[in-house]
Amino acid sequence: MQLGEQKKALRREIKTRAAVLSEEDRKNADRSMFAWITGWTLWRRAESVFAYVSMWREPDTRALIDAALKAGKRVYVPRCYGEGVMKALRISSLDELTPGLMDIPEPPESAEEAPEQIDLALIPCVAAGLDGARLGHGAGYYDRFLAGHETVTVCLCHADLLTEGIPMGEFDRRMDYVITENGIKKIGG
Repeated sequence: MQLGEQKKALRREIKTRAAVLSEEDRKNADRSMFAWITGWTLWRRAESVFAYVSMWREPDTRALIDAALKAGKRVYVPRCYGEGVMKALRISSLDELTPGLMDIPEPPESAEEAPEQIDLALIPCVAAGLDGARLGHGAGYYDRFLAGHETVTVCLCHADLLTEGIPMGEFDRRMDYVITENGIKKIGG
């Protein structure tokens, strides 16, 4: 089976596993992840943060974005342009976001673009491994984006969706940290 087919099959399997997580369990996990992240030294020291805007059953990032804004951090969120092109644009409020590509909330196109160096990046996943492997949604936006930016990468993943043996291609980037409701795991450390 080719890499793309392996990833599609794994996404289907993970989505089936994710569907059985109760709303209460997800909310409790999100609160725990929020506590782990906001108490984390790397988060507290970060002056700039890039964060996806959570959708569907992803770990909630809206509270984290709001906390970063209230702490005076420079906050950047993605804006997608199709064909795998994504930019990180600065926001000063969650109210600036409007539905964009795939109905994902995005900042206005006129917003300030992030520099190449961002202190901390929260990256979405369908599943992650404790080896830093990340299974994304399949469009390649984040791997392409990360290739052009220097940042510490953090994948947020519900513990029930941790998966070993995630297939990785040559352009897939391993995460520096994986955070679940159970804690922070530094990859390679």
